[in-house]
Amino acid sequence: MLALGGCKLSSLAAPIPSGGSPLQGTKSGSTGGMAPLETFTPELFGAAGDGITNDTAAFARMSEAVNSSGGGTIILRATTYIVGAHAPQPTSIYAYPPSVIMNFNGCAGYLKIIGNGARLRCADGLRFGTFDPVTGLPTRHPMPYVEAGELASPYLAMITIENCTGKVHLENLELDGNFASLRVGGTYGDTGWQIPAYGLRLINNKGGEYIAKLHTHHQPVDGVLIDGTAERDSVSVLEDVVSEYNVRQGCSVIGGRNYAFVNCKFNHTGKAGMVSAPGAGFDIEAETSPIRNLSFSNCEFSNNTGAGLGADSGDSENVCFTGCRFVGTTNWAVWPRKPLLRFDDCEFVGSICNTYGDPDPSRAVQFRNCIFHDDPALSPTGEVYSAAFPIADLSNYANVLFDSCRFVLTHDEVLPWSIYVIYKDTTMSQTSAKQAYPRGTYLGACRITGNVDLSGSRILGDLTVNGQPVARTG
Repeated sequence: MLALGGCKLSSLAAPIPSGGSPLQGTKSGSTGGMAPLETFTPELFGAAGDGITNDTAAFARMSEAVNSSGGGTIILRATTYIVGAHAPQPTSIYAYPPSVIMNFNGCAGYLKIIGNGARLRCADGLRFGTFDPVTGLPTRHPMPYVEAGELASPYLAMITIENCTGKVHLENLELDGNFASLRVGGTYGDTGWQIPAYGLRLINNKGGEYIAKLHTHHQPVDGVLIDGTAERDSVSVLEDVVSEYNVRQGCSVIGGRNYAFVNCKFNHTGKAGMVSAPGAGFDIEAETSPIRNLSFSNCEFSNNTGAGLGADSGDSENVCFTGCRFVGTTNWAVWPRKPLLRFDDCEFVGSICNTYGDPDPSRAVQFRNCIFHDDPALSPTGEVYSAAFPIADLSNYANVLFDSCRFVLTHDEVLPWSIYVIYKDTTMSQTSAKQAYPRGTYLGACRITGNVDLSGSRILGDLTVNGQPVARTG
């Protein structure tokens, strides 16, 4: 198994050949070698692919055939397939149950989906939310509301891949949730619309997955949902995935380990007229099993209604970001309140908060060679989230490390508010006249320009403030 400690997870992407998959498929049986299974197309099962006809039933029949074969290669055309359907069932948990589109379950052989630029688009006029099962009209209930009988959704997911022990490969596909054309009913859950309607679901797959050139957008819930197992040894790579304008999350990881994200974008969650909390670009929230060993290389988290990155609940740790960009326009750029999170060579525009601290410095959040800005020109909307906050609201979190970082504040934000943070070889500057409080332990050679109060700080290295050296405290 690959070593996944530290911030070397980006090396998972290294073996990926240009335009190809790092995964080698195998067919169950004694040969153990590469053995492609049958080839399937939705047209063989009755799909029209004309952008008008609803092809849901054809995709469902195709899925059943693939599952019966234990895997196979699915080839789509560069066209629009209309999907999603439901009919009233007043005696069901759902008033309008979701349809099955592509659901691949238990494949032991190689499962390959070649999109060829195809688009799956949700049909207009389907219901999502809570509705009266008799009249079909929207219902409204005080939140939280978790009663059965009124739910409606066009699909659980456009594509679900679950319980597969063979390799999985999916590439060059668009999943369009089209939520603006849905009939939206009442809210459900603790807040917003917590009803399944995802773009892609990856559930309990043990053979490793390679997902490339996927565009999932305007989904009623999340663009991508990942729920792996804590004991999986395989590695999954998601490369060139763009998940944007979804209602609840660009991507949620709720369990599992060994996932690498390369050149992905998780942007604009909740920015297309409908939003459910948390509204994050990417949410790391262990609900079903512990989360370990995630890596992000050259990824973007920008202009989300919630935090660009949220990591706040459940048993999650050891997540590394290298060369990533976080832009908070109307909310925090990052909210990394979990141990062993590492940020290397990353850029932050807008305020950050809730950085996990620990008496053991090796477990606290660490930033290395990162830069922090408040410049509206670096924001896609011209907005930069700050309100009355400093660029980093670090509270009393212990031993959070900024090593060789730069804070370049040219507008209204001020330098970090901190008490027990470690600053090493870091430079800070602000143009605002407001007083900042970047207190903590200073190591190496640090330089500050601006109105600051460092009372209680430990100066153990060379520190200059507004051109004047500060005496060491020990």
